[in-house]
Amino acid sequence: MKKKAPIILSNKLVASSSLFHIESIELLFSNGEKRIYERLKPTNRNAVMIVPINQNKEIILIKEYAVGTESYELGFPKGLIDLGESPIESANRELKEEIGYGAKKFVLLKETKLAPSYFSSTMSIFLATNLYEDALIGDEPEPLEKVYWPISDVHKLLSDKNFREARSIAALYLALDEL
Repeated sequence: MKKKAPIILSNKLVASSSLFHIESIELLFSNGEKRIYERLKPTNRNAVMIVPINQNKEIILIKEYAVGTESYELGFPKGLIDLGESPIESANRELKEEIGYGAKKFVLLKETKLAPSYFSSTMSIFLATNLYEDALIGDEPEPLEKVYWPISDVHKLLSDKNFREARSIAALYLALDEL
């Protein structure tokens, strides 16, 4: 039996910053239970993550500072889709900004949700091949370090202490299934 979605009784903004707006949502479930949930206010901004593979059968990763962990994390190029861009256009732009390559071939591996209980945006994960040199200036505060990792040695990447972002790990598994 398919359950009916809860009825939203109220929705109010409870906190705001330059990046996030938090809403409090009062829900009425089909069994009469009422609950209050909090979520990030939905936006129309989605994102992309790209697993780039070069002609040498290497995955190209980046090391980027993450303030949440206060450390440099190893992961895949990623970023927000700009207004008017398709996900593939955004993926190609992010590659050029973050690793200095574009790609001639993109395969959509999966559209994912980061944390559906709190966040509505979608991240499209792509495999990018047939790379060519082409750099754009990005919005990062410092140059990103590129790390070339042989696909044949991917099991060591999974045990690397700096490769721990769940989205990057999921993207890697999806890419390996495609390859």
